[in-house]
Amino acid sequence: MRNFVYILILTVTTLQAQTPMTAAEAVSFREKVSERATAVKTITSNFTQRKHLGFLSNDIVSGGKLAFKAPDKVKWEYTEPFEYTVVFRDEMLYINDSGKKSQVDMGSSKMFGTLNDLIVKSIRGDMFDDNKFSITYFKKEKRNEVRFSPKDESFKKHISAFLITFDTNGDVTGIKMTEPSGDYTHITFSNRTVNQPLDDAIFTN
Repeated sequence: MRNFVYILILTVTTLQAQTPMTAAEAVSFREKVSERATAVKTITSNFTQRKHLGFLSNDIVSGGKLAFKAPDKVKWEYTEPFEYTVVFRDEMLYINDSGKKSQVDMGSSKMFGTLNDLIVKSIRGDMFDDNKFSITYFKKEKRNEVRFSPKDESFKKHISAFLITFDTNGDVTGIKMTEPSGDYTHITFSNRTVNQPLDDAIFTN
């Protein structure tokens, strides 16, 4: 369960070097990312996860492989420093902790259901829901960043903000997640491929 928690704990980052987008730039960027998210049916990628806890001098670093298949199948396969797998499928959460398996019915929990929806949308980059988030857009030389601050008070007790980084194509290259204490999880993606065939059998645990 520990890595699932890591995924869901979110972060805010320093924004001083960023330039806010104009309203027109934000609309154009948002349309580009939404079109890209609609077109993406599968994703495979390596990932590196850094968990920052204020009471530790060094971040906790782990890594592995991500697989996504529309509309909502997600597999996080941690390979370093230990083997751990989390699969989101059919409103269920399946966990394999070095051979010890368990599962959670996300349909019976509003919080788990919301988190699953956010994970899927954050991987695709399509989180632009003004009813659920206060959204701010920033641009940099070779990438763009969008900060999502939850409006739901109960959700804000667990997650204070998402910061998603996009490349020039509108693909997600990183997700930072912050919890109210300031601790955060930062996930960066590499060797990403999209729309390659993925068998449903991959999303088993």
